[in-house]
Amino acid sequence: MPAKIYTEKDASLAPLKGKTCAVIGFGSQGHAHALNLKESGVNVIIGLYPGSKSRKVAEEKGLKVYDTAEAVKKADVIFVAVPDTKIPDVFNKDIKPNLVKGKTLLFSHGFAIHFKTITVPADVNVIMVAPKGPGHIVRRQYTEGKGVPALIAIYQNADKQAKKIALAWAHGIGGTRGGVLETTFKEETETDLFGEQTVLCGGASALVQAGFEVLVEAGYSPEMAYFECLHELKLIVDLMNESGIAGMRFSISETAKWGDVKVGPKIIDKSVKKRMKEALKDIQTGKFAKEWVRETKTGYKKFNKLLKDGEKHPIEKTGARLRSLMPWIKKRDIKGQQASYS
Repeated sequence: MPAKIYTEKDASLAPLKGKTCAVIGFGSQGHAHALNLKESGVNVIIGLYPGSKSRKVAEEKGLKVYDTAEAVKKADVIFVAVPDTKIPDVFNKDIKPNLVKGKTLLFSHGFAIHFKTITVPADVNVIMVAPKGPGHIVRRQYTEGKGVPALIAIYQNADKQAKKIALAWAHGIGGTRGGVLETTFKEETETDLFGEQTVLCGGASALVQAGFEVLVEAGYSPEMAYFECLHELKLIVDLMNESGIAGMRFSISETAKWGDVKVGPKIIDKSVKKRMKEALKDIQTGKFAKEWVRETKTGYKKFNKLLKDGEKHPIEKTGARLRSLMPWIKKRDIKGQQASYS
């Protein structure tokens, strides 16, 4: 049976009327939710730690900023928009001591709840509103009068209003413009991690880098390798996004179609699917979550090394030079504050 899709006619901001909504954190998702809600007419405040560099950014965008604990005290709905592995410290120090009956805790990803890195009191609502796109796209789509589709989930429905609040929040950030589906914290967490690791981020970046390396090692120019393995990927993904894989194939040449259906399955073969299943199992059993939490507690040493190694890959230097010649591609500062990255 097809899942119900909630749209503009199924939700309103009424459940948030007269309420104060606190966004804890002002990164990718945090800034998008806060600004979209504010422009939808919702009373939004920001909670940050005293020395946060995001304070200035949030204030410049017209938002009132408080220390995290104070923001939680003032709020009826609290969106925990800090990284998964930082949630336990922030939650135990500043959020949990200030939770009282009737408040609502909101997440955009189920990691902390599903893997039980925090324990939430039984007398508060626990909900999720998870846009299916990065925060910067959530913000951009909203300002263009569009919206990124979103998921909602209810973990605790203490006051029997949890779903209405989740739909209202999704409506306020533009999610009902794109369509909202209801899921569970378990399903969202496990499928989201799987998609990130095997296809969207890990799979795609590894595939692009490998293709670039094969062409360069075969004597082709880095510029040609970049265009063929990275630049044009967006064009293909856009076609998939607009009309599915079959629709993408309709738009490309006969030769490209033949290479797609004949050679593609040899590259992404049964052995890849087998490793994907192994990755999914590690997610389902909690092995991945435990390893990630352990990595954060040991100073992110392996994590930071892997990121730095990736930044040194030849495709980055080639890409930066070619993108500088394309004025239509917006320039990004990946070293700055995420909320300024728009």
